[in-house]
Amino acid sequence: MSSCFVFYNMGGTQNGKAVANGKAKNGNITEKVIKLDPCPKPAFYVFWLVQLNITMMLVGAMVATLFDKWGIVKTKRSKGDPRMESFQPLGNSFDATYTDHIYRQSTDVVNRPISGVPGAIVRLKDRYTDDHGWTQKYTGTESEVINLGSYNYLGFSHRSGVCAEAAAAHIDKYGINCGGSRQEIGNHVAHKSVESTIAQYLNVEDAIVFPMGFATNSMNIPSLVDKGSLILSDRLNHASLVTGCRLSGAHTVVFRHNDASDCERKLRDALCGVSPKTGEKYNKVLIIIEGIYSMEGTIVNLPAFIAVKKKYNCYLFLDEAHSIGAVGPSGRGVAEYWGCNPRDIDIMMGTLTKSFASAGGYMGGSKKVIDHIRRYSAGTCYGVTMSPPLIAQVERAVLIMSGKDGTDIGRQKAIQLLENSRYFRKELRKRGFLVYGNNDSPVVPLMTFYITKVVEFSRRMLKHNIGIVAVGYPATPLLEARVRFCLSADHTKEHLDYILEAVEQVGMETGTFYGTKIVDE
Repeated sequence: MSSCFVFYNMGGTQNGKAVANGKAKNGNITEKVIKLDPCPKPAFYVFWLVQLNITMMLVGAMVATLFDKWGIVKTKRSKGDPRMESFQPLGNSFDATYTDHIYRQSTDVVNRPISGVPGAIVRLKDRYTDDHGWTQKYTGTESEVINLGSYNYLGFSHRSGVCAEAAAAHIDKYGINCGGSRQEIGNHVAHKSVESTIAQYLNVEDAIVFPMGFATNSMNIPSLVDKGSLILSDRLNHASLVTGCRLSGAHTVVFRHNDASDCERKLRDALCGVSPKTGEKYNKVLIIIEGIYSMEGTIVNLPAFIAVKKKYNCYLFLDEAHSIGAVGPSGRGVAEYWGCNPRDIDIMMGTLTKSFASAGGYMGGSKKVIDHIRRYSAGTCYGVTMSPPLIAQVERAVLIMSGKDGTDIGRQKAIQLLENSRYFRKELRKRGFLVYGNNDSPVVPLMTFYITKVVEFSRRMLKHNIGIVAVGYPATPLLEARVRFCLSADHTKEHLDYILEAVEQVGMETGTFYGTKIVDE
């Protein structure tokens, strides 16, 4: 499936018009449409070879599991209590075998402990293993690396500066804990302030904040739909959304990734029948999509989904965990990126952890919807509240991005992130790597396909003092392992050029050039 990328300079407001074949100017906006497949496929034989590779690994892992079980070899694998041998196993035997004998070998490239804030440069605590990954031991030293593993899109992750000062001031003024849930004694003047700030930033009537991004989805979706409802969910939606759908009890239908036509087709088919859970017509329909998909780097085709929502009178839920702050001339997310009216989106969810370097999440929308969430959400009834210093960090960052601090720092951050995203993707494609996602997305997945290659890729990049994310099963399909680069407005061109040089060298060493060289985009 090809897609259109709408390019804009940062001199004005993006209106999202598509222009066929070439460029058009609208005021001081330059728009250009380029057709590229956001998830291109490698040569036909690559998946066969990857399948052979993973099959051999799994056979070896199963043999090792049997040898351990029979006592032929001894490992540090967790053993169950002999008295519980007759109990039904709690886990999945495949996942246990995969974790013990494949994932374990790569524990040095995941969950790396850091020392300090995760900015463009971060300090890693050095580790080593002397038992094939069963345990990791600290050397007592630290390494300074270029950080491509954190979601510090706007570069607000600093231990000093106006945001840090505001957070410290809130600790002095309010402490660190509000006590109780929002429906009890946990409501605080700081919550009201940050919710008003976020609502104005999103251009919606109201907003509500929660202390955890995952729970913002999983605890709130059940308050919006029930077993008599229908959910249309993108195939690649985040686990928090999937959890929320399951907890809601609603009938969930999955549609092809970022495909509004397939969504409409499955919606139409579902509406021709009745709910399999109640035997009656659906009481409401909720379409759930993401702004930027974190493992693919694709940007949602928002106008198309809004059109489906309006045509069938559905509710639209937009998860902007990775897109709020990361796209749009002022970082207001995919609605601003496409030039859509935010009020056409019924529920706008986002996290405060990534672009704003804090913690938690928010829900934005009409006052009626947000008041409903306040009353019926498990998060407001049973959950804790957001801490005041985290609120201060968010408020200050949002004020900067909206330009209400009296500077153009926010605008410059948005420009820098956009330039970094386009430049880095273009250079990777020039070198022949297979890269997923849209050009304006700061999430850049480089496909290695082999689990063995993605692990080695990460190890060799660390030797160049570059920290990256190596992603494999279960976060991705078994045959589609990838390196994921998370770009930041704090990355300089010198950083990116050094990274690209290292990536090219490691790519040659590991044989990961699966794309077609694209010289001019």
